[in-house]
Amino acid sequence: MTHHSVCLTFDFDGVSSWIHSFESPDSPTKLSRGLFGVDVGAPRVLDLLDQFDVESTWFTPGHTIDSFPERAEEVWTRGHDIQHHGWSHTRPRQYESKAAERADIERGVESIVELTGNRPTGYRSPSWDFSLHTLDILRELGFEWDSSQMATDFVPYYVREGWKAPADGPFERGTETELVEVPVSWHRDDFPAFAFNRERGYTNERAIFRQWREQFDWMVEHVDGGVFVLTMHPQVIGHGHRLDRLESFIEHVADTPSVEFETVEAVVERFDSA
Repeated sequence: MTHHSVCLTFDFDGVSSWIHSFESPDSPTKLSRGLFGVDVGAPRVLDLLDQFDVESTWFTPGHTIDSFPERAEEVWTRGHDIQHHGWSHTRPRQYESKAAERADIERGVESIVELTGNRPTGYRSPSWDFSLHTLDILRELGFEWDSSQMATDFVPYYVREGWKAPADGPFERGTETELVEVPVSWHRDDFPAFAFNRERGYTNERAIFRQWREQFDWMVEHVDGGVFVLTMHPQVIGHGHRLDRLESFIEHVADTPSVEFETVEAVVERFDSA
């Protein structure tokens, strides 16, 4: 019988995203949204995961680890995998040079090693973007996988190098590297759907959770060995009514035959050994 995987992943940005990725980094109100994720959202999420005995992957900036070490340690000691999400949560294309981008990634590695004793094997870029240097940096630093790109929806693949996208010529795919990609999707992310933004109106939250369930069901029916990656943020998903709906989704997955909750790392290990 076909084995399917569901990876519950959490981008544990804390206040880092408000400081480094958005305007008004000194806004107390915006920073308080990150503090909600640390002080309220994360404990609620951890309790829900304990309820179902689900191991998940937390992509955690070094800034969050260094700013809130006790909460980051709680994520780790309660059995969840911690992987790389930059140190400062700066979008890769915002760095002034390859050296600056690499220094930030190296600093994030140091924070994770200090917390867990292990070097991270996986990376998720802030805002799911790469610079022209990101792939080279990840390979130079020994990363084995990434979860930021979208060339498939439910099937891991190998990231390509040497691609070309000229404005006046055909696209060239390049060649596969050894770096495994476990794809993500904006359609399976809580932030664009639920995080308040003055440029969009109210979201029908029931419809979003229904969409996640329908995408999962489609994968199980149509994709052999599919991998469903759901991306969430404690400061977003951690609001009480959303946790009830997330609990319902988890129950649905748990009741589906031949489906397991897994860390992204476990998915990569099986993909590489196939």
